[in-house]
Amino acid sequence: MQYHLDGKLVPEDEATVSVRDRGFAYGDGAFETLRAYGGTVLAWAAHAERLEETAATLRFAEAIPPREDLHERVQETLAANNLEDAYLKLSITRGVQPGKLTPAERVDPTIVVQASPLPRGGLDGQTVWDEPATLQTVATRPVPDASIPADAKTHNYLNGILARLELRRSDVQADEALLRDADGHVVEGATSNLFFVDDGVLKTPSTALPLLPGVTRSIVLQLADEEGLPVEEGQYTAETVRTADEAFLTNTTWELRPIETFDSTPIGGGPMTALLARLYDHRVEQLCY
Repeated sequence: MQYHLDGKLVPEDEATVSVRDRGFAYGDGAFETLRAYGGTVLAWAAHAERLEETAATLRFAEAIPPREDLHERVQETLAANNLEDAYLKLSITRGVQPGKLTPAERVDPTIVVQASPLPRGGLDGQTVWDEPATLQTVATRPVPDASIPADAKTHNYLNGILARLELRRSDVQADEALLRDADGHVVEGATSNLFFVDDGVLKTPSTALPLLPGVTRSIVLQLADEEGLPVEEGQYTAETVRTADEAFLTNTTWELRPIETFDSTPIGGGPMTALLARLYDHRVEQLCY
């Protein structure tokens, strides 16, 4: 594989960064997970905007290249690896600096683009996930917004890692952890957003909660609005989700993934999940082919 490192394509085994890079030392960096379909990155503008906003939160937005430059690096990475359908990770750190917690004013960012093949699901009848999700609530709580803004997609993913590690210690063989806030409201998965259907209404946790509003989440909400489906964003308990008619998770790589069980309670997908999955597939077809 060829990776894009600081403006150059290099073989995977040569794509290394300094041990003094602040992304490695402190998690001081921003990243985006991207999906390419037919060689086109889906929702690039939305991903670029969130990347810029995260860099602004970290106070080094002025040091990163324009989004057109970053898009070119992504396209060069796809071309170098002869990939059309792929998963990509675009990372920007504050770069190499002296080993002090307080960042230096001058920023020379480290910029990395990684790519891996990920065949398209959807219209050909295949899915991008192996099987429906098994979801389990965990004791790990999301970091409060006042500590680290939830809408900043930074290199510090310890919250989600701890949640996933908690699953490993559980007797339940779940593959995604669901975090709840201090008041017990469901927030999000370790790497996903939650949707469920209750009495014909599509529901999802509100962005007033400490969650990262995913790009796929936004697309699903837009599709639901265009289709005239009733939608509600609010605060919900785990019990509300467990008694839902259908439920699914979203992220860039899973797209829409039905929830087979939640806390060992069967839920499954349903007609609205299937409809939105079809609409999502057609939106991909519309935008990328």
